[in-house]
Amino acid sequence: MSDTPNRTLAAFGAVLVYASVIAFTDNYVRVIARDAGLWQFHATRTAMAFALLALVAVPMGLKLWPKRPWAVFARSAIHGTAMLIYFGALAFLPVAQVAAGLFTAPLFVLFFQRYLYGQPIRGVQILAVLIGFAGVVLVLGPEALSGATLAALLPVISGALYAMGNIATQRWCAGETAETVVAGFFGMLGVYGLIGMAALWAFPLAVPEGAEGFLQRGPVWPTGEFLFWTFVQAAGSLVGVGMFVKAYQMAEVSRVSVFEYVILPASALWGFLLWGETLSWFAWVGMALIALAGMIIARPQRDQVPIASRQ
Repeated sequence: MSDTPNRTLAAFGAVLVYASVIAFTDNYVRVIARDAGLWQFHATRTAMAFALLALVAVPMGLKLWPKRPWAVFARSAIHGTAMLIYFGALAFLPVAQVAAGLFTAPLFVLFFQRYLYGQPIRGVQILAVLIGFAGVVLVLGPEALSGATLAALLPVISGALYAMGNIATQRWCAGETAETVVAGFFGMLGVYGLIGMAALWAFPLAVPEGAEGFLQRGPVWPTGEFLFWTFVQAAGSLVGVGMFVKAYQMAEVSRVSVFEYVILPASALWGFLLWGETLSWFAWVGMALIALAGMIIARPQRDQVPIASRQ
């Protein structure tokens, strides 16, 4: 939606909340993966998220029914598929390579907006995205660029779909409430989870022990630890994804997509606080480049019309 107020700083604040919450909860996926499968995780998390939404919908006056169901459905399908491909690729590709592929999304955002919507690309936007992506590669390590095979294209496909979903958030779902878009996203992942559970129940696969069997594991009796951390995931994701949606409704997609790089240093910080994981100096240089990219992309353009009066 072209006349959406470009509240850049507010959008960055929303992304910062999103990154802080999601980086914390995602650090515990390794715990969840020991006891259950990806598909059961998605289905259970969706059930918990919907239960939480039902509890707070009336007291908080939430509006969950979409104004344009087709738009919310399409956006949910695109984003949900991106996440499925992302997690699926983790089964046979290095985490660094998969994550680097997903973070090609800002490049695709500029491409799609230029050739699908005719929006001009400024040189400073391209520079910021390239600097940010270089920072991602340094954070993840040189192995992120290895293994250029057909399978390695899957994370890039995920990044392209992720970019399309981000554009859809603003252009298709600009008039929707954040809670409506969040509910659609969780609902789609829940449907995918049920389909995966049913398929693996009917056609079970050999499942490695522990977290290595996350993708292949069908429905199992849930442990208390799995239920607890999945609930934390559901509650955290409702807050985090809600902030994510609001950010894309407040500012230009090309800007917000670069802000998302902040999830990498947030993940690194939580990894250090929770598990004692440390980063190399290459990673710290990379995070500095990521911050530089954010500052470049957020810098107001000379031809940008002031919007303070429209708030």
